[in-house]
Amino acid sequence: MILLKLISAILIFLTSSTIGYLYGKTFSSRLENLIYFEQCIKMLETEIVYGATPLPEALSNVSKKGKSKVSYIFEEIKSDLLLNKREGVYYSFLSVEDKLYEDFHLIKEDVEIFLALGRVLGTSDRTDQQKNFILILNQIAAQILEARIERNKNEKLYRSLGVITGAGIIILLI
Repeated sequence: MILLKLISAILIFLTSSTIGYLYGKTFSSRLENLIYFEQCIKMLETEIVYGATPLPEALSNVSKKGKSKVSYIFEEIKSDLLLNKREGVYYSFLSVEDKLYEDFHLIKEDVEIFLALGRVLGTSDRTDQQKNFILILNQIAAQILEARIERNKNEKLYRSLGVITGAGIIILLI
């Protein structure tokens, strides 16, 4: 009987600690993914503004050169753009919206910035495109700063909360 209680207590503690750790990790994951998206968007800017590369080819190049953890999304946008013959680039960006929330732990403001990139791509000349890229990169930089503050504040909190909750449940059950 004592062995059963001990095993149950260990399982409860490990489960709650793991849940706290995983929830806390979403904050650092969001920050990391925003940084990778910023790098990919800078590559896309270089391809379009300075290299005058056609958009499908630029998206493919970013997918190959970028951090594979996030850059595959640009290949999906390119595939959607070419296969579905969309009216505008925005609709291809919109096709990956759900993945941005689920796979990258982004919040609504982050996704809106990414979709704003789809709204402005290919709608003007290169100088206006460059201005749009600068604006979007500034917005992403602000989101990165916010994500860094959130991570510093919440990551440790949820990890500790998981451990404390597990200990509390064990104490209540004993």
